[in-house]
Amino acid sequence: MAPYESDHSTNADEAEDVRTGRRKAARYVVPVAVMGVAAVTIGLVPALADSGDPDLPKISAQQLIEKIAKSDVQQLSGTVKISTDLGLPDLGGLESSFASGAVQGGGSDGSSADPSSKLLELATGTHTLRVAADGPDKSKVSLLDSAAEYSLIHNGTDVWGYDSKSNEVYHSTAPKSGTEKGQTEKGQDVPATPQELADEALKAVDDTTSVTVDGTAQVAGRDAYKLLIKPKQSGSTVGAITIAVDSKTGLPLKFTLTPASGGAAVVDAGFTKVDFSKPAASTFDFTPPKGAKVTEGDDVKAPESAKKSDEDLGAGLDGLEGLKTIGEGWNSIAEFDTGGEGVPSGSSGNGDVDGFLNSLGDQVTGKFGSGTVFSTRLVNALITDDGKVYAGAVTKDALVKAANAAQ
Repeated sequence: MAPYESDHSTNADEAEDVRTGRRKAARYVVPVAVMGVAAVTIGLVPALADSGDPDLPKISAQQLIEKIAKSDVQQLSGTVKISTDLGLPDLGGLESSFASGAVQGGGSDGSSADPSSKLLELATGTHTLRVAADGPDKSKVSLLDSAAEYSLIHNGTDVWGYDSKSNEVYHSTAPKSGTEKGQTEKGQDVPATPQELADEALKAVDDTTSVTVDGTAQVAGRDAYKLLIKPKQSGSTVGAITIAVDSKTGLPLKFTLTPASGGAAVVDAGFTKVDFSKPAASTFDFTPPKGAKVTEGDDVKAPESAKKSDEDLGAGLDGLEGLKTIGEGWNSIAEFDTGGEGVPSGSSGNGDVDGFLNSLGDQVTGKFGSGTVFSTRLVNALITDDGKVYAGAVTKDALVKAANAAQ
């Protein structure tokens, strides 16, 4: 069966056209994502429909994919809300422990305006963003708070980050028209908009996936088609992905990922307001405020503890044995050997850290011996006591089964 299903049947030739359209969509760049400010898990809360579903001409899944691929939005401005619910426990005192460690390790030499310092804020809860773009070299994303605002501005070769709460400025440069989709100036892969998230979802579509057109909706006052992506197999933690595509421009306006377990969306992404007219040139102007501390990108100093962690991580990755993939499609599981011990038993000496790990971990046993499954509502990982790791967007039972089969 072809991976795309819709109210219009898709033959073999059409299926190939769809896959071609999917590849084009995965390469499509939306200017507003130039300076992404969120981690992979970040979503944008959808605007609620303010009227009944619009009556639009019929369209097939193949045609809708092609519409996304052909979209060429260069200018826009609007408001976005961000909400993610991975099911992580309240970090509580752990955050304080990390903050204290950062200060002790030299983190005070960094800048609160550094874009990477804002990523964790967007990884959970609900936030509001104001976005604007004018071509590939001008974009602005502002994270609004009740008493402060953080802005990330890309204007030509200049990249500015400004934290009004601390009155700190971060500055770096980027090649003109050279920032790749979904990357910050530090080279991080960061899906940050419905378009970015849609691209990632489309890359995952294969013969194990059902893709259909699931009616219409209205998002931020715009008429849109709904593209529904669902795993055909059981065992994945992904229930369904819905992408609302603007009927006129082809721009994804809303992205929603619901878990197979039900309940609230893990990732929910969409505009609450959007305008496709050219933003004022002054939108992208920035001059450091008087008295602000300005940190150049090359001058940012990472905490010694963070450097040590990076060194350990690098050494660990270099030592991975037999990195491979088990299964296919949405049920794929990454398997590798860290070459060391698994999750240590007993206390680490830090009550907050121990409490956090225990709240995530679930002890399991099997042919592989024993291990710990660390779970979120989307991604689960089994770490065996002898250091083997099995991870994927699959259920705990699927991880245990894979670990048993590997023996």
